[in-house]
Amino acid sequence: MGTFQIEGGHKLKGEIQPQGAKNEALQILCAVLLTPEKVTINNIPDIIDINKLISLLGNLGVKIQKLAHGSYSFQADELNLKYLESPEFKKEGSSLRGSIMIVGPLLARFGKGYIPKPGGDKIGRRRLDTHFEGFIKLGAKFRYNREEYFYGVEAEKLTGTDMLLDEASVTGTANILMAAVLAEGTTTIYNAACEPYIQQLCKMLNSMGADITGVGSNLLTITGVDALGGCTHAVLPDMIEIGSWIGLAAMTKSEITIKNVSWDNLGNIPSVFRKLGITLEKRGDDIYIPEHNDGYEIQNYIDGSILTVADAPWPGFTPDLLSIVLVIATQARGSVLIHQKMFESRLFFVDKLIDMGAKIILCDPHRASIIGHDFKSQLKATTMVSPDIRAGVSLLIAALSAKGTSVIHNIEQIDRGYERIDERLRAIGAKIVRTA
Repeated sequence: MGTFQIEGGHKLKGEIQPQGAKNEALQILCAVLLTPEKVTINNIPDIIDINKLISLLGNLGVKIQKLAHGSYSFQADELNLKYLESPEFKKEGSSLRGSIMIVGPLLARFGKGYIPKPGGDKIGRRRLDTHFEGFIKLGAKFRYNREEYFYGVEAEKLTGTDMLLDEASVTGTANILMAAVLAEGTTTIYNAACEPYIQQLCKMLNSMGADITGVGSNLLTITGVDALGGCTHAVLPDMIEIGSWIGLAAMTKSEITIKNVSWDNLGNIPSVFRKLGITLEKRGDDIYIPEHNDGYEIQNYIDGSILTVADAPWPGFTPDLLSIVLVIATQARGSVLIHQKMFESRLFFVDKLIDMGAKIILCDPHRASIIGHDFKSQLKATTMVSPDIRAGVSLLIAALSAKGTSVIHNIEQIDRGYERIDERLRAIGAKIVRTA
């Protein structure tokens, strides 16, 4: 189990380039299974979860060529479908949440798709019902082996239909979308997720020959086609990492420029951070954050009531950044209520922040009230364990602002979502060391 040692209390300075978006890359990589032709993808992040999926695709028979750092070509013209029922696949697929999205493309192209119960973050229950209900509506038969936690869908052919998703699931929308592009007839998906990463998937599929309209809305219309071809696609910068660097700059009172952020795809992320009192400047396609030597003050609502920051489907605020907002609030002037609606275990890392001296009341599994210190009381260094990707980075940011040397164990959780994070932070002045 890897460990970070972090000497906190130092200001950082410089430029940082966000990696490619993890959540988009997971979808895009699964989409290569829809065609026997070559697909080239650029700006793929070099992180554990993505590398696991690339390995899984290779074991499935996809021909993979690394062209440069972050650039690969994939060709799924000779797949080994027997691998899907092997013990190796059951072990490999169960370790990665994103592996669920291979089911839609395999079902569409080969008439069958299997997946073990996926793993990933221990942040609460994540239902798969939306995925499989969508496949069933397209004409697939569902089966589930309870002893092995193994899911399967099969269909001689898929037929377009109208469906209303029970929740605006991003991975569910992506999976159903990839199944529908090769279905016979027209499919409409209402209450579809409309995140930029879903928009990117739609643009990629259309460039491969799919017929998808309504991109960017919650009503997608897909007219099935007989086959898809190859394409070249570039992954967007990771908005979660961009939000993490904003939080890092504020907490350490640092002057940081985040390069090439794709402002048009950030939605309301900048406005939420501004409500926390953080100064952000748009410089071309970069975000410039000046030193916050006088701290930052949380805005109240017009009637004077305390600000609430809650997660919601896009264009609402992403749940992946709520833990970052929570950490930022510990040193703000004022108070804020964090309402994590989606996952019932994602706020449980706050006990470590309380140990560091933060004033946090965990109201219930979904809500936490934070009273900011206004930097009058610096967080204290401590030893902690990273429970999941986003909480791990939040604790890392807290440690970089704290007085003394902190230790974070289980940093593999952070490596699942952040590429070479220690090297990149050292490049802007952070005192962080990785140990085995």
